Amino acid sequence: MEDINERIQQATKYLKEKVAQKPDFALILGSGLGELAEKAENAQVVSYRDIPGFPVSTAPGHKGNLVFGTLGGKSVVLMQGRFHTYEGYSQAECTIPVAVFKEIGVHTLLVTAATGGLNYNHKAGDLMLIRDHINFTGTNPLIGPNDPSVGPRFPVMFDCYDPDYNNLIKEVALKEQIPLHEGVYCAINGPVFFTKAELRMLMKLGADSIGMSTVPEVIMARHRGLKVAGIAVVSDIAIPDSGHHATEEEVIATAQKTGPLFQRLLVKSLEAMGNLVGSHA
Repeated sequence: MEDINERIQQATKYLKEKVAQKPDFALILGSGLGELAEKAENAQVVSYRDIPGFPVSTAPGHKGNLVFGTLGGKSVVLMQGRFHTYEGYSQAECTIPVAVFKEIGVHTLLVTAATGGLNYNHKAGDLMLIRDHINFTGTNPLIGPNDPSVGPRFPVMFDCYDPDYNNLIKEVALKEQIPLHEGVYCAINGPVFFTKAELRMLMKLGADSIGMSTVPEVIMARHRGLKVAGIAVVSDIAIPDSGHHATEEEVIATAQKTGPLFQRLLVKSLEAMGNLVGSHA
């Protein structure tokens, strides 16, 4: 843990010296969703490889950049790609960026992910607001010594996806006429896609979608006092009896195809979040 804390401080120091902007919102962009960062105004791009203490993204569809700028009228930092345990990183390493975001002034984290749909009412290309999650990874990023000056030993995960932000995003979707499901996201380690029996089990447990990320980041964000909202792109249908499981390439292609709708929902939601900032700072 000392190594992780040192890496967090190294990355924080570098970014504070490198980037003049102080972001309020951080957005983690999942597989095939990184194009949203191209819409940031007055953008400053920093490669993960240049940031001391940062992991390097190796997953397909992840460019591996932090993009600082303005989006939806808000000061933001966007992650073009994230880190996963299947790349060989621990969850503590995967969540170093979230801890760094807190240190540089971020108060709200928006997580996104390309996910497999487990709900019969969902189809590939749909958007799902994450109402809650199931951590099926068998671990979490907070295992080990805890620094009470950073966050509580036992953080509460009730309402870890902020109800006020969720209501706002649903109102924006309705106003913009963007179809939006709401459901439970289940995180697994990967890198293999689950078997039919495993998927049936998750459906019985109440999961609406499945993915290999997001939950560790949310746990770290809540531990550090950040507010959280999450949107999943249903990039393929993982229902066991659907007859087909998408390949890696199909997942990314669907996420990219859904991109314009996903981007509009996020940007419009950011625009609307100004009214809540005072109570969430």
